[in-house]
Amino acid sequence: MADKFMPLLEEVKKVIVGKNDVIGKVFMAILAGGHVLLEDIPGVGKTTMALGFSRAMGLEYRRVQFTPDVLPSDIVGFTVYNKSTGRFDYKPGAAMCNILLADEVNRTFSKTQAALLEVMEEGNVTVDGVTYPVPKPFVVIATQNPMGATGTQMLPESQLDRFMIRVEMGYPDTASQIRILKDRAEDNPIDHVRQVLSGGDLLELQHDVAKVYVADPILEYLTVLCEATRGHGNIALGVSPRGVLALHQMARACAYVHGRDYCIPADVQEVFKDVCSHRIVLNSKSRLGNVSVEDVLDSILKQIEPPSIAK
Repeated sequence: MADKFMPLLEEVKKVIVGKNDVIGKVFMAILAGGHVLLEDIPGVGKTTMALGFSRAMGLEYRRVQFTPDVLPSDIVGFTVYNKSTGRFDYKPGAAMCNILLADEVNRTFSKTQAALLEVMEEGNVTVDGVTYPVPKPFVVIATQNPMGATGTQMLPESQLDRFMIRVEMGYPDTASQIRILKDRAEDNPIDHVRQVLSGGDLLELQHDVAKVYVADPILEYLTVLCEATRGHGNIALGVSPRGVLALHQMARACAYVHGRDYCIPADVQEVFKDVCSHRIVLNSKSRLGNVSVEDVLDSILKQIEPPSIAK
């Protein structure tokens, strides 16, 4: 199995230095058929990562810089009257691609955000009563800048729930920053990314991930973990049923990336915070006490005993 996707990860590492864990999590979400929210400051490589994945897989890639003047029709498309035929012709929007980078999705109005999230959920667009399916595979990588509230409208919890995972890239360490400077001294590493997979290959990998076996004790374990967020003393809004499904899919993708066709508790633990961190809302007492979402999720992982696996 590894021979199918390890070359792809190596190609993406050419442009994203020192962030192997983030690259792996994004790839797991793609394998699981989900969408990714990158929440981080500008300039850490979010756009470059999306472009690296699209080139390594030979997928059609589009980028939309979300601003207050971006309209829903820019995402889903629109129709125009054709005099020669007497009909209305559909003009595709940005969503008609394989990988859509929704850059700074929190800087546009809620109506445009809702149009994007609808495409993510439904897998198609509807314009003037006619439905058009988006290409397959279809992945949205959205970015959200947590710094600077001016001109932003943060995604509400109901829309955040549509993203399979939320990850942060963070600053590179000193060694990685020096390597970035050297790599870009003469040219752009993105020009050296080779295509090692195709869209058909990715669909095949996604099909394989869907067949990864999850035993009943593992299903119970991931369910109990999510249920623990719903009655927790620090949490006002816990993980939704959609979140439990996302954890299940990500755990299977994690197992697949690690070369197994079955899940173990470590797969659930590895992706638990990435799947759940954006799906819970801390109560006011926790926020006043400077309790972080990560701290709460860590405490849940420690409290819930994982099932034993027979060897």
